[in-house]
Amino acid sequence: SSGDIICMRIYSKEGYAPFRDYVTWYRVTGDPESKKPPVVLLHGGPGAAHDYLDRYKLLARDGRQVIHYDQLGCGKSTLLRDKGADFWTPRLFIAELNSLIDFLGIRSAYHVLGQSWGGMLGAEFGITRPQGLKSLTIANSPASMELWVSEATRLRSEMPEKIRSALDRHEKAGTLTDPEYLAAANAFYERHVCRVVPFPPEVKRSFDQIGRNPTVYNTMNGPNEFFVIGSLKTWSVIDKVHAIDVPTLLISGRYDEATPAVVQPFADNIKGARWVILEKSSHLPHVEETEKCMKIVASFLAEND
Repeated sequence: SSGDIICMRIYSKEGYAPFRDYVTWYRVTGDPESKKPPVVLLHGGPGAAHDYLDRYKLLARDGRQVIHYDQLGCGKSTLLRDKGADFWTPRLFIAELNSLIDFLGIRSAYHVLGQSWGGMLGAEFGITRPQGLKSLTIANSPASMELWVSEATRLRSEMPEKIRSALDRHEKAGTLTDPEYLAAANAFYERHVCRVVPFPPEVKRSFDQIGRNPTVYNTMNGPNEFFVIGSLKTWSVIDKVHAIDVPTLLISGRYDEATPAVVQPFADNIKGARWVILEKSSHLPHVEETEKCMKIVASFLAEND
């Protein structure tokens, strides 16, 4: 209700946390007197910034603090356009997350929810068995980028022929900024990334911010969601996630580019993992089925406080 939103505006604060020679922008939403462990949200991309995850602030309705932040290299955090693939690694982002947790003084107890690349990062974080972690939610994420690419190729093969040929032709020619190519990529996004069309403003803001600050996304991923040529292309945690020792929730959408095949290794290898598929969603169930998604996550967090 509007009352909730007004209340949450009152209890929202932003700031910058130091990290090495840089700063990490963060926002805390919710009751500052809350005794519940806060939830820290890890955005995707890599490099998409926090905007498209904005609706997860609704978890603060239960009296829990919700922490959004922009990972280094995007959004309101330090931008480093001259850094290469050797700099942008999962290890860097784990160090940044640990630094933020300590800076905010929540090391004794907190939850982590990572979406897309954020879930990949969340898995990497969980594998280290960090102090204070109460639960992990991995939303719309692959356990292996090779699986992701093979499934993206399959989903792409099911697109209309006109779209497939435009994608193939421009990738072969290297004309990835051609309007025809961008329109074809967008058709894939409207089917498998966000089925709320036109995209809500906060989702558009994240896409726009990748356009302005493409360093991290292009370096680690590639030019788009299904043409992965970046440093993550061989990334996998399939043989490591058995080390995760906290309650784990897996979320995906029925039409998700993170298909069941890419999520399955998490379900198979994380002891006691619970998996929920939202039937009307693709890659952004928090936008596509907001209330249902919030209910699932809120009850999981409450169970594991």
